[in-house]
Amino acid sequence: MKRVLLVFFVMALAIVAGAQSLKTELKKNIRLSAGNLLVYPGPQQRKLTPAPDGKKAFYISHFGRHGSRHQTRVTDFEYVMNVLRRAQMDDALSPLGADVLSRISLMHQDTEHRIGELTTLGAQQHRDIIRRMYDRFPTVFEKGTLVDARSTTSVRCILSMNHAMMQLMKLNPDLKFYQDASMADRHYLSPSDKELQARCATVETKDSYVAYCKKHERWRHTVEQLFNDTAYVNHHVNGERLNYYLFRLASGLQNTELSQQMTLYDLFDDEDIYQNWLRDNAFWYLTYGASPLNGGDQPFIARELLRAIIHQADSCMHLPQNSVHLRYGHDTTLMPLACLLGLDGYDLATDNLESLEKNGWVNYRIFPMACNVQFIFYRKNVHDNDVVFKVLLNENEATLPIKTDMAPYYHWSDFRDYYLQRINAYEEEHAEK
Repeated sequence: MKRVLLVFFVMALAIVAGAQSLKTELKKNIRLSAGNLLVYPGPQQRKLTPAPDGKKAFYISHFGRHGSRHQTRVTDFEYVMNVLRRAQMDDALSPLGADVLSRISLMHQDTEHRIGELTTLGAQQHRDIIRRMYDRFPTVFEKGTLVDARSTTSVRCILSMNHAMMQLMKLNPDLKFYQDASMADRHYLSPSDKELQARCATVETKDSYVAYCKKHERWRHTVEQLFNDTAYVNHHVNGERLNYYLFRLASGLQNTELSQQMTLYDLFDDEDIYQNWLRDNAFWYLTYGASPLNGGDQPFIARELLRAIIHQADSCMHLPQNSVHLRYGHDTTLMPLACLLGLDGYDLATDNLESLEKNGWVNYRIFPMACNVQFIFYRKNVHDNDVVFKVLLNENEATLPIKTDMAPYYHWSDFRDYYLQRINAYEEEHAEK
């Protein structure tokens, strides 16, 4: 009995420690709570593990999200402004509320005619990422290396690709360049799957998320300070919804030049930030993670992208020259790709949303603005059949759920067999239904 109690005590301590560490992390850098709206932090790992003896990098396969952008929904601004303007007319707005209305009106003006467009910061992120790639793996970018870049037809993705390509041209004009943005590549760069989406939108999934959000509901501190009458809030304001939009606007502001002049984070205390992030983290896990609550297969929405990565890598190994594949899309493809690959344990399967922190499933570490996955391939020479590679998540060496005798490097044949088998088994199973 004492042993059982000890085990439970240790488990409880681990859960508390995990929560406290993330709370501390968010307190030190409040912007992390933005999740997919986080400005790209750049690589945390400065020194990469040297290649196995005699092998050198010859091929890079990359998928990246567009860089920082303006808000994608004008309704975010309009909802908040309409609520605050109504309260102003009713003489129920506090001085802080009036100030916030002014700030959000300025944000709205700044985004006018630029909804969803790449910002100056977003362009710089992709120039920096490609420059670091060039500096880190110089043997790939020799004279005559073919650089093939593809993008979705989204303007912010096209511009992200263009900025990366222009940087590469500046670094080495002797590379061979090809780029395209076509609906022909949409099936793997920006895939959709109605069957998977239907399984993600079940009553059980929605009820689980609603119950989780209710448990972590926290909006009164943020919302009530904007009004001079608590009764007005209770009768005329949907506090939870207003908090949601305020948090989105506060999170997204960091991606614009306007963030140098103002913030909305002053509306939230540390607990507000933490609870809002918990809800957002759970939302993305239920949408693209391998949770039994959503059917467990949501990461397979990225299967065509992974298949393209594998097949294109196989082809490039037979080319006489080095090559690079650059692909540009969205967070809604990179997130499931990271989960399908199981990078750093993001293939976590749990129906307990409260366990996400303890297990290290943290959305802002996966898909900030300009997030990327890079496969770096190595061999001794063109006759070397034992091609090895490592994978980087946001330019940091990542782990995969397959065996290796040379971590963080893996044998390409092992990777290829494991993931093609997974993809094929999934497709065969669902073709029979």
